[in-house]
Amino acid sequence: MRTKKTTIALIAVLVSGLFSCASRVDENKPPTTEATTAQPGEAKKLPAFVMTDAKGKSVDLSSFKGRKVFVNLWATWCPPCRAEIPSIENLAGKVDKNKAVFIMLSLDENFEVAKQFAKANNLKVPVYYPAGKLPALFNTDGIPATFIFNENGDLVKQNNGLDDYDTDEYIKLLSDQ
Repeated sequence: MRTKKTTIALIAVLVSGLFSCASRVDENKPPTTEATTAQPGEAKKLPAFVMTDAKGKSVDLSSFKGRKVFVNLWATWCPPCRAEIPSIENLAGKVDKNKAVFIMLSLDENFEVAKQFAKANNLKVPVYYPAGKLPALFNTDGIPATFIFNENGDLVKQNNGLDDYDTDEYIKLLSDQ
């Protein structure tokens, strides 16, 4: 039989899980999903960071400079991450693909799980996986976490936790010059 304290604690954990998931960074996790430590005064710029796409090709995140870049850190085991994907897909369908790029950066321990999830759910936004340590800028307390960069590579919006991206605000942010 559960005590009142245990029940309240369980409800609190479940409610907090609705908005973000712990990032699960620990010593036993493969180094590809650990983040580097941010340095004091470090600029919030689009980092040079190598990722692997679903076909196994290496892609440097900084190669997208010149376009707006939407980076979402997510994992298949994170319910809020999965919940916001449809709004990201809708947003991606409403902005010019020549002016904005979407990066769904999976933090699953096994990239095959994320690729299978993307295929099973007919995701249109491309799924990537870290090819090395995450940049310091992406060191967050939990996921989902989203970073939006302008054409110059400057961070213009950061969101930690679940959000609805299919809004006029985000369309304008990714469409305006």
